[in-house]
This record gives sequence, C-alpha cells and structure tokens, in this order.
Amino acid sequence: MIERRTLLLSTGALALATPARAQAYPSKQITILVPFTAGSGTDTMARIFAERLAAVGGQPVVVDNKPGANGGVAAAAVARAAPDGYTLMMTTNSSHAANPSLFKSLPYDPVKDFESVALFGLAPFLIVATPNAPFNNVKELIAYAKANPGKLSYGAGTSTATVSGESFKRIAGIDVLRVPYKSAPPALTDVISGTIHYTFIDVGTGLPHIRGGRLKPIVSTSSQRSPNLPDLPTMREQGVEFDLDAWYALFAPARTPEAIVNRLNAIVREEYAKPDMQARMRDFNVILKLGPPADLAAFQKAEIAKWARFVKEAGIEPEG
Repeated sequence: MIERRTLLLSTGALALATPARAQAYPSKQITILVPFTAGSGTDTMARIFAERLAAVGGQPVVVDNKPGANGGVAAAAVARAAPDGYTLMMTTNSSHAANPSLFKSLPYDPVKDFESVALFGLAPFLIVATPNAPFNNVKELIAYAKANPGKLSYGAGTSTATVSGESFKRIAGIDVLRVPYKSAPPALTDVISGTIHYTFIDVGTGLPHIRGGRLKPIVSTSSQRSPNLPDLPTMREQGVEFDLDAWYALFAPARTPEAIVNRLNAIVREEYAKPDMQARMRDFNVILKLGPPADLAAFQKAEIAKWARFVKEAGIEPEG
C-alpha cells in the first residue's frame, strides 16, 4: 500500500511538472540559430520573431548565424542541443526538406532530430539579374542563353536557388553555369556587381535592391505573382512549366517538452495574427500559413517528398 501511494504521488508530481515548466518558460536567454548569413530572408524572419519572443517572454533572444552545407551546419548544431527550449532553429526547406535529396548523408535527421514548432508561411521567389544583363524577361534570357551556350552564370546560395536553377535549365534547354554560394546574400552581391548574371532570391530580400535600381527583376518563379511586384509575370505565364515556393518554419531539438513547444507555437500564432505583424509580413512578401505543430510536421513530410521529386527531375546528383 505504501509503495502504491508513493507511486501515485510521484505520478501526480510528474503530471504537475509539465504545466509548471511551461509557465516558467522562458527563464533565461533563448538562442535562435539561422542556417544562412545575416541579410538573408531566413535571418530577417528570425530577427523579427526574436523581437516578438523577447517582448512576450521577457527574456533576451539572440540570433546566431551558422551558414554552411546548405543549412546543415546549423541543423546539426540544433539537433545536438539540449531539448529545453533555449536553442531553436529558424529555417527553410533547404535544411529540412531538400537536403535529404541533395546530400548522400547528413549529420542530422530533419524529422527524427527535431520537434516541429510552427510554420510561418511561404516565401515567393523570382529571378533577378544584374542591371546591364542582355535580357529583360525570361523569354529573352532563354533566347540569349541558347545563342550563347555556357556564357551565362547564375548564383545558387540556397537549395531553392539550386533546384530552381537546374530545373529551369532542363526545362528551357539551356547551358548556364551554376556558381555555388554558402548563402543568398553573397550571390546577390555578385549579381549586383555583375560578377554573375542572375540568381533566384526571395522577394522580400530582393525587393529593396530592385526598388533601388541595383537589380533587374526577370520573372516570378513562384505559383503566383507577388503583390509587391504585380506587373512581374510568373514563369508559367511566360510559357515555362515551372513554379516553386520556399517557406519559413521554427524547429526545436527532439524531445523538447510538448508544453514548451505548444507555448512557442501559441506565441507565433498570437503575435503573427496581429494586424501590425500581418502588414509587416505582407511588406516582406511572406504568405502566412499559421497552424499547430502537427500542421508543420505533416507539411514537412510532404515537402521532403516534393523536393525529392524536383531534385530527381532536375538531374541533380547528391553530393558526397
């Protein structure tokens, strides 16, 4: 009887521990790892979220950029981190959907090593070119590339850029050199300077440079036109059968307590449902897709399958 009573008391204490743990969270600094350099779309999303999380949680939130291996460096670090809610990862399809198909082996499992916290939304992409590029739209780009095989080059700083670029080459039947980068901003810098001819970039990151005349928009590579660039047609509207959207999401290390995951998810959904944040996301050209953690888990699994298909169709060989 004494043993049974002790067991019941222990079970009850354990049941009370989880809510108390969530209520106490956060009680110290939170670090959000970003798999790309400062200035990337993912970095901007992380810093916006860090502001809100710090304001709501009352604790400092630090953004730590760890670029490399197409997001794999940061992902591996988060996978090894303590599952206590104080190390998180703001990432994209690169590390958590495309990499399983782009690399023969990974130092992390994008599903088993993480807890799904929250999907933020979709990030439409476009092709941008150096201002003096000898083409002004996708039809002219294709015509120039066919007339000058091997002379054009494009920058690939993310999996979206890599897969989009190689798929576009295959579909259009053109010979263009792919130049790899650790992140999107360095590729963008080389397009602006004219070192390379074009790249694939999310609208939020590219828009300030387009408005400043430093980049020339060529075509939307997403499934719909950007509200911020309503006159820029999609690839499909120009007769190229291709579209691809990127996305932003928050993950935590596997075995992070469910109460903490739910607390973080609630903060995301509550804060991003506010009118000022919705306006901010529209300005950054993010199409919000908020929902519970289970929605992100299901979405990610579908995305892994989709990116596997894209990589295969593009003829991309996994790296060793």
